[in-house]
Amino acid sequence: MSKLTIYGDSRSGNCQKVFWLARDLGLEFDWREVDVFAGETRTAEFLEINPAGQVPAVVFPDGRSLAQSNAILLHLAEEHRSRLLPKDPEDRAKVFEWLFWEQYSHEPCIAVARADLRWRGKREVDPDLLARGRRALSRLELQLLGSDYLVGEQITLADLALVAYTRVAHEGGFDLGEFPNIGHWIGRVESELKIEPLEQAA
Repeated sequence: MSKLTIYGDSRSGNCQKVFWLARDLGLEFDWREVDVFAGETRTAEFLEINPAGQVPAVVFPDGRSLAQSNAILLHLAEEHRSRLLPKDPEDRAKVFEWLFWEQYSHEPCIAVARADLRWRGKREVDPDLLARGRRALSRLELQLLGSDYLVGEQITLADLALVAYTRVAHEGGFDLGEFPNIGHWIGRVESELKIEPLEQAA
């Protein structure tokens, strides 16, 4: 094995994050598609790579493996001196703050609501989940008031991580039209990371 191997479900924002960063870094890598909803993360073969049975997971050329999207982002960014990881200690800490918040307060609402409507066959999203998701989006909207990015004056891993599910929040029943700062930010981040834009329908 001479390349990084990324195991992921291409529908997953968590997996897209890793793909986008690897591409931004100019890394050579193999993408292995893993269908979460078909149970492919629960096979014996995959559980040898990540015993937690989750994607994304990466296997390095020397055979080491690493899981959890934001842990992978941080490791790759550190190892390859990514432009997306600030050198200033305070700015770096702020990036970490957003990455932790994303997995605790944002992704569990936005991503789950999206999965419920698109792949789990639900006709409506739990009202509490929608309320928590709107609070998360409101937090982003406030941060982006008068600021182009989440940390400092340049794009960072915080923007990459948060844009993954935010840009598809409408698929989970959230009206992104209520959050104009977020809408402009999504466009900036998509442009800088060369992500194909999506139509932000309500």
